[in-house]
Amino acid sequence: MTSTDDLARQALVRRGFALEYATLGWNVIGIVVLAVAAISARSVALAGFGLDSLIEIGASTVVIWELSGTGEDRRLRALKLIGVGFGLLAVYLLVQSTWVLASGLRPHHSPLGIGWTAVTAAVMFALAAGKARTGTALDNPVLKTEGRVTLIDGLLAAAVLLGLLLNSVAGLWWADPAAGYVLVYYALREVRETLQRPE
Repeated sequence: MTSTDDLARQALVRRGFALEYATLGWNVIGIVVLAVAAISARSVALAGFGLDSLIEIGASTVVIWELSGTGEDRRLRALKLIGVGFGLLAVYLLVQSTWVLASGLRPHHSPLGIGWTAVTAAVMFALAAGKARTGTALDNPVLKTEGRVTLIDGLLAAAVLLGLLLNSVAGLWWADPAAGYVLVYYALREVRETLQRPE
């Protein structure tokens, strides 16, 4: 590897760290915002989205840990931890969506929740794209895989946003938990792909 290649790789690693720290910061703030919005609106969807933010914080922490060191063993452990994160996300979505539909819980309108989830969806999609590009350039499967976690976070934000909007505009309280089932399938597929990756 030439010095130019080494400098380019170092720049990519720095970009990977920056993307992960941005994700961490956003989700830490998001937990506070979502807690306030969920309590004021009595929204299970917003409270659950806060749990999703915790999973994303865990996944970002795994990638920061992996980028800080070297070695195939460390990389494989990081991939397995991300796979576990996908599994937890799938369980959360399945339980929450089923519980909300079964209980018929109807949250109040939440302008704060609508605003936060709209901005979060845009931010997560941008971060996911950056992680995918950087992970591909580094040939780092951990960063690419965590980018898919961030993409799911953006999709979940969009689903929660759609549910909040349909509840506010048309009174369709069941739209949010129904959208959650689509994301359960996607998350379970990622668990399979991540955990079955050849060692």
